[in-house]
Amino acid sequence: MTDLSTEAREGLSVSGAPNQRRSANDGGDQTSLPLTVLRRDGTPVAFDQSRIATALHKAFIAVEGEASGASARVRDLVSTLTAQVVDVIRRRAVADRHVDVEVIQDQVELALMRGGHREIARSYILYREEHARARASRGELPPPPAALERAARTTVKLPDGSREALDVERLQRVVVDACQGLEGVAPDAVLTETARSLYDGMSLAELDSAPVMAARTLVETEPNYTYVASRLLLDTLQREVFEGLGMAETGLDRQRVAELYPQYFRAYIDHGVKTGALDPRLAEFDLDRLGASIRPERDLDFTFLGLQTLFDRYLLHTDGVRYELPQAFFLRVAMGLALAEEHRDERAQQFYDAMSSFDVMASTPTLFNSGTTRPQMSSCFLTTVPDDLDGIFSAVRDNALLAKYSGGLGNDWTPVRGLGAHIRGTNGVSQGVVPFLKIANDTAVAVNQGGKRKGAVCAYLETWHIDIEQFLDLRKNTGDDRRRTHDMNTANWVPDLFLQRVEEDGQWTLFSPDEVADLHDLYGTAFAERYAEYEAAADRGEIRTFRRVRALDLWRRMLTVLFETGHPWITFKDAANVRSPQRHVGVVHSSNLCTEITLNTSNDEVAVCNLASINLAKHVGPDGIDHEKLERTVRTAVRMLDDVIDTNLYTIPQAERSNLKHRPVGLGLMGFSDALFAQRIPYSSDAAVEFADVSMEAISYHAISASVDLAEERGAYESFPGSLWSQGILPIDSAARQSADRGMAFDVDLTQRLDWDSLRERVVATGMRNSNVMAIAPTATISNICGVGQSIEPLYRNLFVKANMSGDFTVVNAHLVRDLKARGLWDQVMIADLKHFDGVLAPIDRVPADLKELYATAFEVDHSWIIAAAARRQKWIDQAQSLNLYVNRPSGRVLDQMYRNAWHSGLKTTYYLRSQSATHVEKSTLRGTDGQLNAVSPVVVGSGQGAAQGVPAPARGPEARAAENKTVVDVTDAAACSITDPDCEACQ
Repeated sequence: MTDLSTEAREGLSVSGAPNQRRSANDGGDQTSLPLTVLRRDGTPVAFDQSRIATALHKAFIAVEGEASGASARVRDLVSTLTAQVVDVIRRRAVADRHVDVEVIQDQVELALMRGGHREIARSYILYREEHARARASRGELPPPPAALERAARTTVKLPDGSREALDVERLQRVVVDACQGLEGVAPDAVLTETARSLYDGMSLAELDSAPVMAARTLVETEPNYTYVASRLLLDTLQREVFEGLGMAETGLDRQRVAELYPQYFRAYIDHGVKTGALDPRLAEFDLDRLGASIRPERDLDFTFLGLQTLFDRYLLHTDGVRYELPQAFFLRVAMGLALAEEHRDERAQQFYDAMSSFDVMASTPTLFNSGTTRPQMSSCFLTTVPDDLDGIFSAVRDNALLAKYSGGLGNDWTPVRGLGAHIRGTNGVSQGVVPFLKIANDTAVAVNQGGKRKGAVCAYLETWHIDIEQFLDLRKNTGDDRRRTHDMNTANWVPDLFLQRVEEDGQWTLFSPDEVADLHDLYGTAFAERYAEYEAAADRGEIRTFRRVRALDLWRRMLTVLFETGHPWITFKDAANVRSPQRHVGVVHSSNLCTEITLNTSNDEVAVCNLASINLAKHVGPDGIDHEKLERTVRTAVRMLDDVIDTNLYTIPQAERSNLKHRPVGLGLMGFSDALFAQRIPYSSDAAVEFADVSMEAISYHAISASVDLAEERGAYESFPGSLWSQGILPIDSAARQSADRGMAFDVDLTQRLDWDSLRERVVATGMRNSNVMAIAPTATISNICGVGQSIEPLYRNLFVKANMSGDFTVVNAHLVRDLKARGLWDQVMIADLKHFDGVLAPIDRVPADLKELYATAFEVDHSWIIAAAARRQKWIDQAQSLNLYVNRPSGRVLDQMYRNAWHSGLKTTYYLRSQSATHVEKSTLRGTDGQLNAVSPVVVGSGQGAAQGVPAPARGPEARAAENKTVVDVTDAAACSITDPDCEACQ
């Protein structure tokens, strides 16, 4: 493309010429009166519309070639476009009789866009951005927009009650600096929006938030405004931190902040140690070396959602005044992890580089507490509740202690005797497990993890427990509230035998565990045989408390309640145990809060897991996976996780004993959907299923290899002898064992691409440092920090409002916007369409089919694709994965097929069932003074039957195994899980 001249690109909307032409439609009204144009330096000049015509003419020539300049078509277009621009400018300038040069350029852009001349408009926009960056780099500031200039008389109220004039120049400089280097953003747009919220006597805090809020309102029009908002928030944070540490300076810019970071880092460590927040051992590191290794420019990589999340919930503060900047935060976490390392400075720098680059991220408890004086860094705790009062209330106490420092809890309640069971000590009758679950629920509410996030616990119960039907009703909003747990998650721990009875349409017997205690510790064939013996004993009258139900009826009720309340989740006992590497020393009795952890528990051991997640999007390009980088990141991540075990604060002895003995960790992934976008792979495709397989194989291989390396350096974990690892049975090998134990083949491709034979030999010869190494967590909060899609989730919406504990955030799919821009389709009409159709592309006619397929949302992706991808991953994972399932048009038949498909595919667990609401947030059509549509972006609120109008049914995926005995479930007025619940662990 020929480069446009400066004269053509700038529109020559200012001129010193005294002559002033009138447009053809000028009459005697005031719109034809003389007006002035404000140059960027603030000087006024006379308006000359001929310059606009000249610029437009040269613009067409520059793009279409010299020959086009003489064509009648171009002359007519230039005349028409000029008249349109002049008419708008004169009408907008009626009140003030002057107009900013940037406003004229904006109108030229709009005229070109409205006329369909997108290539010329695009070139014009890029030119303006280039020159704006050049002016900013020279320190030049254009005159403030008229709206902000009028606000210059505003005063700001200081903390001591006095007032000072608004520093317009500083405000403008901060906004210009925040926009520097970002395409598609305009400082004047932010400043104009900021001016609307300014008022006389506003506080400094309100002034700080005004430009941040202004930038975030523009995110829906241009995703890069999320970085503008983030940088504006960063400016507020930096001033708060430097002032709080006595390092206050005026006029902080990026270069000065970068210069101050090493000096600040030492002051930060000293302050943290002095106040008792930071471990004194952090002061023993080489602070000069580590301070010099800080990468201040990485502060600019946060989205607004990411930085606001850090700002609100993670950064350390004293009496509400933050003294921790983002890079110091990452380095503090890294130093805390490296405390047990021989070469602490080197390892701290290695861990810092991995996290601050967003290549990998530790879990929230690690980020909260690493390097502090109370370093409880573990994510998940699993407990078994014994069948006696001392044990029950000790378990509730343990829940409180574990939750205090941000642990997520999974409780196995199966041993507790059921309703109507005999109590020998008092010769009375048991009230069952439900009253105790109510106590555990209220404890989780009371101990809210230090105010940083809501306490969270999940109760598990096996399907044969006689209280299972009352358990299903725990989350209902109707019935006796004393037998409801509105704040506790619940999950069914389902044995294979039950689902086999469902498919056979057989009977199912419910027992009280005090009479069949060994069922709790049995699984697979042993469970099935013993269960049949107890059924025969019940028929002979040898068992006191039992009840018979039709298995299919109970299954229907499980699915119905799951859809109505979002609980209990469905998890699979036998799959978790048959493939457990640690089956030689115990039994997996439950999973954790988010269903990805499958570790042994008993009365003596509380299972503990430490989590981190690989950001897959940072390891994938258009040509696929960067295997060398992935290997480096995985090795670093496994080492970090192993270090957690040795530096961790354990609040109960059973957790410490278990964790030091078995040393389990859980390395997962996030950004899966972003990685697909980078490779142009739709989620609903065989290629996506194949990528799930290939990427998880690579992570599995390198994670196991890294644990072997650590075993060679530090020794194998204590209970390694007798484990599946010690027998050379890796996760990919145990999949075949699961198939044989169940007596049915899994329809899962078991192809191996890497050198697994050599790795098996190393595992047997050297041992493993960790009993478990992989688990895929939801990553809801840490993926927000990294600015990528959650975990293995499909894209939720292309445009929506996300609600979490830090507020409501407009989320726009930047990948989609880039593609639409490249095709000349990103405009106000497209934004309005995305709002109208709740972020779904399918009903928007002018979006090309390939983009609709690539950016299909979660409810357009058939569940069978999600399950197929999960099944391919599961064969490589020694634990499980937090797998949300989505239904577009729910019915009993769909739910039945979905969960049977998950079971047949060998999955160990499932997580939330996501359903769309029948009604969405109202979308306003009111227009603001900026002339733009100020609609509220869609957000799913609640759930219900059906789907948004205009959204087609999901494309059918791989054929799910359909059972002969179809289940019909009533889902009328249902209320399955919403994705935007600020209190939900998966949404956090």
